[in-house]
Amino acid sequence: MNVKLLEKSEDCSLYEQVAERIEMLIAEGTLQPGDRLPSVRKLHKQLCVSISTVLEAYRLLEDRGMIRARPQSGYYVKETPATAPDEPSLSNPPWQVCPVDTSLAFRVQKMMRDREIVKLGAAVPSPELFPLATLNRLMGQVARAQPEVVHSYDAPPGCEALRHQVAKRLMDAGCSVTPEAIVTTNGTTEAMYLSLQAVTQPGDTIAIESPTYYGLMDILETLRLKALELPTHPREGISLNHLETALSQGKVTACALVSNFSNPLGSCMSDEKKKQLVELLNRYNVPLVEDDVYGELYFSGSRPKAIKAFDTEGRVLYCASISKTLSPGLRVGWSIPGRYQGKVEQLKMVTNITTAIAPQLTVAAFLANGGYDRHLRRLRQAYQSQMARLTQAICEEFPPETRVTRPCGGHVLWLELPKEFDSMVLYQEALQHKISIAPGTIFSPSGGYQNCLRLHGGLPWSDTIAEAMKILGMLSKKQLARKILAK
Repeated sequence: MNVKLLEKSEDCSLYEQVAERIEMLIAEGTLQPGDRLPSVRKLHKQLCVSISTVLEAYRLLEDRGMIRARPQSGYYVKETPATAPDEPSLSNPPWQVCPVDTSLAFRVQKMMRDREIVKLGAAVPSPELFPLATLNRLMGQVARAQPEVVHSYDAPPGCEALRHQVAKRLMDAGCSVTPEAIVTTNGTTEAMYLSLQAVTQPGDTIAIESPTYYGLMDILETLRLKALELPTHPREGISLNHLETALSQGKVTACALVSNFSNPLGSCMSDEKKKQLVELLNRYNVPLVEDDVYGELYFSGSRPKAIKAFDTEGRVLYCASISKTLSPGLRVGWSIPGRYQGKVEQLKMVTNITTAIAPQLTVAAFLANGGYDRHLRRLRQAYQSQMARLTQAICEEFPPETRVTRPCGGHVLWLELPKEFDSMVLYQEALQHKISIAPGTIFSPSGGYQNCLRLHGGLPWSDTIAEAMKILGMLSKKQLARKILAK
């Protein structure tokens, strides 16, 4: 155990810091499943914190499913399930260009806003995981220090202080860009919208992953674009062979995908595949709109590179934000549009002139003060722990035939049940129990994946979520039993 003394923090209590250290030791493999943790009294002496602080830290780790107490023995690292569920295989969408209709996805999203619902369907992280006190303090400082600036118009490409900090962070993603190459936006969604609008005309066809994030389909529908779904592997990402076939047939105007820990599959393309993708698109002179909003949320090792890191001709329009890592409500994102920057800046000006300056300066201050990496370490550990608990609950509660993805980052899981299963039926039944899920059909313009669903692992584990998973498992088993009896 690292015996460096703990310090008080407005964003992280002492017991949370104790829990964080132990989680890190578990994540790094220093503490293995089944290992006994230091006794409460020993840890109290090592870290110079109270016994009640250590007990509270151990209770928190128990709630997160990381450890378990054994009567008269102490605390132990919890064992993982003996057998992990099988993963889904390569998807097989229809080889056809589809118009996009997101009316079902809109209805599902609307129901997710009910505050009484256990939101296992919406991929929106819990505010409990974010450093709200620090962000609020920094926003107050920004407003007091620059009152005229925060109430003035800005213009594309946006706040220079923020663009400078983003350029520095993108070095970890393998990207060497200047602040001048970055355009600030209202989150990743606007970055994607402006980027796609810059490289397409209504009626064009966009190659997408299948399944794909329904928010991307909202953009395609608004811009009156069509979609070509391509087979996608839950670990390796989009099939380059199928993409090359589509490019060679002249079917595709642009490509749009999530490069790292995609939503909903959680796939993360290898560096070699990212390089091959860029070379392929260069060969056919087709732009790529890259969504890298999850890139910072890796569970181990180092940050995966962005596809933009391999872009030699400015054909990749990179999009990201702090919505999944720091604050979705601040609506701070950015695009690196490459050769299309002039067009993106023009569209930004016409759309809403600028992103609000106060949130930009607040995020810039947070990135500059050195606390972001420390926050990200805690956040990754929380997501990894929550995803492990969710996976374990699926193993214990859902039908044994259920297949589940095993992403190495992010906070969503994709479940595949037997072919006869209907996730829309589960969605409707779950709502009666005040539980939301995301049915698979909303992730496909062709209406596929009826037997699939996405669950959200970005919520701190609780008895409420545990009970919701039991109910979802029970409803799934009952539905399959009805299908068998009806045959």
